[in-house]
Amino acid sequence: MADEVIVEKGELLALASDIVASYVGNNAVQPDQVTEMLRSVYGTMSSLTEEAEEEQLELIPAVPIKKSVTNDYIICLEDGKKLKMLKRHLSTSYNLTPEEYREKWGLKPDYPMVAPSYAQKRQELAKKIGLGRKPKTARTK
Repeated sequence: MADEVIVEKGELLALASDIVASYVGNNAVQPDQVTEMLRSVYGTMSSLTEEAEEEQLELIPAVPIKKSVTNDYIICLEDGKKLKMLKRHLSTSYNLTPEEYREKWGLKPDYPMVAPSYAQKRQELAKKIGLGRKPKTARTK
């Protein structure tokens, strides 16, 4: 799955104190306000990390991952739609790149974004029109 960033409370406090120290170094702040700022920043950062952990736990695909690739279509794990090409659907509907999608769902880097039968048809068409071949050049004597 995605690289999980686990921040311990001590690290979170150190990051919050760095933020407050930077702010205090550039702005006029009363000494009694510094502790309140630190509490506020630390509380906000703590709540953000808790929300991120909850979101990671709630990932349930629309269909089982093993059943998401069939010969004729690919099923989107986000919404369960059957598609021949997944890349455009991901970018328009979810603002995800194929890499982000694969990372989010813990898929291998070679997970297809195009249905196998559609890829085969495209390959046959490309061969038929001569794509991938070097152009024939006239021989010089």
